[in-house]
Amino acid sequence: MKENWLALDGRPIYVPKVGHVRLVLPRALEGVLKNVTVSRTRSGRYFVSIQVEMEMAASVFTGGAIGLDLGLREFATLSTGQKIRPPQYYRKAQKKRRRLARQLSRKKLGGHNHEKARLRLARLDEKISNQRRDFHHKLSRMLVEENQFIGLEDLNVRGMLANHHLAKSIGDAGWSAFVTMLGYKGEWDGCRVEKISPWYPSSKTCSVCGAKMEAMPLNVRIWQCLMCGTVHDRDVNAAINILKQSTAGAVESNAWGQSVRPSADGYAGLTRKPTCFSGW
Repeated sequence: MKENWLALDGRPIYVPKVGHVRLVLPRALEGVLKNVTVSRTRSGRYFVSIQVEMEMAASVFTGGAIGLDLGLREFATLSTGQKIRPPQYYRKAQKKRRRLARQLSRKKLGGHNHEKARLRLARLDEKISNQRRDFHHKLSRMLVEENQFIGLEDLNVRGMLANHHLAKSIGDAGWSAFVTMLGYKGEWDGCRVEKISPWYPSSKTCSVCGAKMEAMPLNVRIWQCLMCGTVHDRDVNAAINILKQSTAGAVESNAWGQSVRPSADGYAGLTRKPTCFSGW
């Protein structure tokens, strides 16, 4: 790559075979410039992705430990009892999207009006995607900065999308992208992210005494343990169990030198190579 591809003194970016193009940088660049990629979205907008190399500060272990139960009624329920409502950007824009899709279907293919209708629909889809990505980034950043350890289920999202009754809501939630953000941001900031088996009965296991209910239909949101009598919120109870199971699956020694072995019901493998972490 040529050094003059990107001028850092405020001048436009130089694209080979195109020339100088006006560039709007959201923030000042840091590090050594390595690669520049120009891309175009379906709505006709151009973006420049700039890759730089820089030294990352050493991870600082701060905050506590939480379990995270992802769902549709609540996007995420924390083991602390906090619940985060799903934004449902796609569902909120669904009526407008249907109208734009009908307008597009009535235009003659290849005509000028067809292209204008296509751009209107593409811009709306792009807006929905940007809103969802912004929500994921802000939430994952908040969780990683406030906690040192995050436990969650290894959901089979692709298999769950086969359920046509829930596919739209699952796609609107975007669990896979959110979990991916938690993973790489956790590595940057010293927050360990561990997944447990999706077959672990987190919802129907009492987080107080460990008794397991035989059945737990999805419409049951509050239930009482038959052994100890504790009344549970289904999602909060699941998040607490996820936290317990994920910490038991952390096979590395913790800051106090104590050996922590995985539970028999948990995952045998970890999501990434174990690393030491210093307390909660």
